[in-house]
Amino acid sequence: MEFPEGLAVYIHIPFCRWRCSYCDFNIYAGMQRWFAPYIEALGKEIRRFGERAGRPLARTIYIGGGTPSLLPLPLLARIWEALHEAFRIPPGIEMTMEANPSGLSVPYLEGVRQLGVNRISFGVQSAHPEELRLLRRDHTFEEARAHIAMARAAGFANLNVDLIYGLPGQTLSRWQETLEAVLTLHPEHLSAYALIVEERTTLHRWIREGRVPAPDPDRAAEMYEWTRDRLAEAGYRHYEISNWARPGHESRHNLVYWRYEPYIGFGAGAHSFIDGRRWMNVLHPKVYIHRIERGESPVAEEEPLDPRTRMAEMVILGLRLVEEGIEDARFRARFGRGIREVYGSVVEELEELGLVRWDGARLRLTGRGLLLGNEVFWRFL
Repeated sequence: MEFPEGLAVYIHIPFCRWRCSYCDFNIYAGMQRWFAPYIEALGKEIRRFGERAGRPLARTIYIGGGTPSLLPLPLLARIWEALHEAFRIPPGIEMTMEANPSGLSVPYLEGVRQLGVNRISFGVQSAHPEELRLLRRDHTFEEARAHIAMARAAGFANLNVDLIYGLPGQTLSRWQETLEAVLTLHPEHLSAYALIVEERTTLHRWIREGRVPAPDPDRAAEMYEWTRDRLAEAGYRHYEISNWARPGHESRHNLVYWRYEPYIGFGAGAHSFIDGRRWMNVLHPKVYIHRIERGESPVAEEEPLDPRTRMAEMVILGLRLVEEGIEDARFRARFGRGIREVYGSVVEELEELGLVRWDGARLRLTGRGLLLGNEVFWRFL
């Protein structure tokens, strides 16, 4: 395998206090005694990769989960020690950590910043108590407000707020109240995701049992269109289907994914994509720890991607970028053929449907295409 000069780095912390009702991520509750063994294993995986790859350059670092902010500072510091040994980390690169807006303090956040983290992503989700209860979140909106103030006091000048819309029973006015409340917090970045009810989640069971109504996709579409207008009015740039930023505060780490560039993931269930190959680590942290302790690879699945698959994935991910889209020159440099040479009939059909626009240099979704993205994406597969 050839390792590129620069890589985006993702660290997965799979621990939470409990599982939210909508969550189907690779997380585990009630495992506090495994925090230290997990970080020990994580450090070993990171260092082993650094040795094998010749201490590559880190382009971005993202610590996600799970709830990374559950970890005490000494354990977070051990992750950073391993990263500095395994990677060359230039000054000023984006380093993000996800955090739950409850139970933190200014000294803790100052400690996180001293480690090098310069961007915090807070999972706020809603401003309404009943919606937070439906989602089984363990915080109030006032706690979220207080935690954002703490982050500012600790010196953070780049904050993201995650929100979810299209909840069961949620009205447009309720969603408007949430977004207006969040705008008073002045985050540099906003992520607003339409609720997807995944099987095997508590929320899926509640809907199946008739305890809560199913989400209304038409109402969610109405919320999305209003959100686009309101955030544009508030000075945010809509740069990805579900993401808005003040100019210069786009998520550099996530742009690596959307531009189909290489990244390495560490930890239980983490994904990687390098040199046309994709792989995923074992899901359960105990299995992950035991494999690392025995000197074994933590990889559970690996697949080489054929050119046709890579072409489709590059187009689908690139189309998520609202203004940038997928640039024909980048596609041609990667594959030796232009987008219309490979997907000419597909692009023509989508243009006729009013879902994409082609200007000769790049392919982008239209406003209608943003609402019906899945109708576009499957046609490239």
